[in-house]
Amino acid sequence: MDKNVCKTFQDVKEWFLGKLGSNGDYQIIHVEDLEKYCINECDTNLDKINAGCLYLLDQFYKHDGIFPSPSNSNPNIVDNIFIWLSYMLNLNKTNNHDNMQYFYSNYIEQRNTYKTNINDLTGYDNYKDLIDERKDLLDMDSNIVSEFYEAFKLLCNLYNELGNNKNCENYLEDNEFLKKYEKLKNDSDITGNELYNQLLSTLLKDYDDSELTFGQDSEQDVYNSDVASSSSSIVSKLIPVLLIFGTISIFLGISYKYSLFGFRKRSQKHLREKLKK
Repeated sequence: MDKNVCKTFQDVKEWFLGKLGSNGDYQIIHVEDLEKYCINECDTNLDKINAGCLYLLDQFYKHDGIFPSPSNSNPNIVDNIFIWLSYMLNLNKTNNHDNMQYFYSNYIEQRNTYKTNINDLTGYDNYKDLIDERKDLLDMDSNIVSEFYEAFKLLCNLYNELGNNKNCENYLEDNEFLKKYEKLKNDSDITGNELYNQLLSTLLKDYDDSELTFGQDSEQDVYNSDVASSSSSIVSKLIPVLLIFGTISIFLGISYKYSLFGFRKRSQKHLREKLKK
């Protein structure tokens, strides 16, 4: 995972407020950014969530998204999309109405947008195939989904902080995401479930990627610093040498001029003496 992934999720998070309005509807702003994904102008709650889901899938798995091509995209991204999707759908879940299964049956199974062939979607023909591979993620417990969603937000905050924190190494060793991860790792409801363990592994891998990214950036910073230091050292050593050569050149120039002047005087004297004879 990288900053571009987090930036995309951050955009969606800003468009969809993470709570329902007083009327029980999802609060969404900047609908214009999702217009091409809307059904009936996103009039219903599930139409809004569907638009957000399709936007994320297109950003990560279509050739014109933030990655060069679907084959180069992070295979764990779909897990992060499901965490967001499950969290948002669970906001409006009731005992008499299961948004998760309803969404799958009426949108993913029925809409052509999920069944349209996606070129170069490695291992899958379309988004439905990709989703069916991880369909069990739609059955996550709403309370646990909230925990994973919070952990994912903290992970993205970490990626942003790494770019702004001068003491990155210490920050990697002590941050809110690690604290949240330790809490989830010690929760028997999570560790006793294979699905949740897989999600936990995905989050940890994304965290490890942040350490790798930080390491590369640090090495580049050290290299740049060494180059700058080396250049400065070379310049500081060259200046005295250049000054010495400059001084010698001036001295030789004066000596040459003086010698030439003396030679002319002697030649003129010799010529006058010869003429007298």
